[in-house]
Amino acid sequence: MKLPEDTDSDQSAISGGPHAWRVVISVPDQRLRLLRGNILEAEYPVSTSRFGLGSEPGSYKTPLGRFRIFEKFGDAAPVGAAFVERRQTGEIVEQGGELDRILTRILWLDGCDPGNANTRDRYIYLHGTNQENAIGTPASHGCIRLRSQDLVDLYDRIPCGTDVEIVG
Repeated sequence: MKLPEDTDSDQSAISGGPHAWRVVISVPDQRLRLLRGNILEAEYPVSTSRFGLGSEPGSYKTPLGRFRIFEKFGDAAPVGAAFVERRQTGEIVEQGGELDRILTRILWLDGCDPGNANTRDRYIYLHGTNQENAIGTPASHGCIRLRSQDLVDLYDRIPCGTDVEIVG
């Protein structure tokens, strides 16, 4: 689902309206806060990169700054649905295992600052994981991991174009 040309100013951050959705991710807190205007609508624990913060290609670090949701994948996918290259594989993955899997939904980030403009090319997502036991600690390979149920809730609320800020 790509960024729509015309968006409802009551739902989209593109318009900058007073009721626009915003996502703020705090790396120190390992928390994602969903705001509508200045009202906190939801808060979820997350997992950012175990390699630290940065935007260098190949670094597996979580970038900081301003972003927007560029594209969404996984409309109505079952919880635990595995994705490879943003396509569902047909596999449903249980929790656990050594390999970090991209599950349930994908919200693909696009960097809006000169220092993070390569974010989309780095394939930095908000996504579900089979390692939910590590949520709340830095454990990812650069992406922002959420519990699958939290991700479904977030995904269903926000449109493409939603502003995201990752703060250190």
